[in-house]
Amino acid sequence: MTIAATAIPLSGTQDGKLKYVSVGGLELEAGGFLPDVVLAYETWGRLNADASNAVLVEHALTGSTHVARGESDEEGWWEQLVGPGATIDTDHYFVVSVNIVGGCYGSTGPSSSAPDGKPWGSRFPLVTLRDSTTAEARLADALGIHSWHTVVGGSMGGARALEWAVSYPDRVKRCAVISIGAYSTAEQIAFAQAQTLAIRQDADFNGGDYYGQRAPEAGLALARRIAHITYRSAEELDFRFGRNAQGGEAPLQAPALGDRGRYQVESYLDHQGSKLVQRFDANSYIAITEALMSHDITRGRGALEDALSVATATFFVAAVDSDRLYFPEQSHELAKALPGDVCVHVIEAPIGHDGFLTEIGQLGPQLREAFFGRISRS
Repeated sequence: MTIAATAIPLSGTQDGKLKYVSVGGLELEAGGFLPDVVLAYETWGRLNADASNAVLVEHALTGSTHVARGESDEEGWWEQLVGPGATIDTDHYFVVSVNIVGGCYGSTGPSSSAPDGKPWGSRFPLVTLRDSTTAEARLADALGIHSWHTVVGGSMGGARALEWAVSYPDRVKRCAVISIGAYSTAEQIAFAQAQTLAIRQDADFNGGDYYGQRAPEAGLALARRIAHITYRSAEELDFRFGRNAQGGEAPLQAPALGDRGRYQVESYLDHQGSKLVQRFDANSYIAITEALMSHDITRGRGALEDALSVATATFFVAAVDSDRLYFPEQSHELAKALPGDVCVHVIEAPIGHDGFLTEIGQLGPQLREAFFGRISRS
């Protein structure tokens, strides 16, 4: 059954400001159901008369919808790529970014109210990336976007972009998949399970029903530490920290194990964990991580080449050369299986997986040439 999304008036650009839309009830791939799903999203620029200039930018695991600054004071996470005069020029393109279902930046997620008025908490169902794509398609309908000029994303955002191109081939003209392959591997699922288990084993987790009580901050911070190790390369960690002690601390001086000081790299990971705890919900971390575990473009679609054969988009595939979470080989496997002759562009970055964020500007000229020539806004 198709449920129409609530229409949204587009008076004023409100670039970089959060907006909301109800997309109705969502029957989920794993068997659950979410009534009255709300999606939070941001836009930049204006949709042209024939809606041919719409670009969907998909965020990564703990990312938000705030891709670019726009009219806000907050810097966006892909400023190198999106904005006035940037590769995805918001003076010419209408850019949309949507908070994934299960998130904590405005879309329906575990901390949202269930029909009984209480937070979903432990009752929140498993939502796959394919489910999120279904919800986003309804948002596109509400915005009057029948097909995307481009769908682009990195890491989990790249998985979401690829799912769009296969689930709705007639609605995606161009697709950029950066720093991820066609499916989550056993190793990637293993890393993810360690993170979700760190949260679930926190004494304050309470089975997921901790709202109104003390949140499982220690578990969430530990999950972030585990993740961040995979986001950075061994070479970068050695170069930045080596075996150096944190200032004022002595890792090799302690009368008891629990009294020793930290190495600099430990302090760095502690900092990363503390930062995430301040801005993210633990249940959402689990929900989205398990959505990423579900990433498999072949599920129910046959072999990889068969699954991808339905896509009609022009593809742009890229990898970070030092990535040890989503290895470049996975991007090459994807490119080889895609219809047509698709090459793999390389981001040269010693830091590892996070290069898709920090060094995305390296792809600017290639993306501009491949996808983002000027287009009319009239």
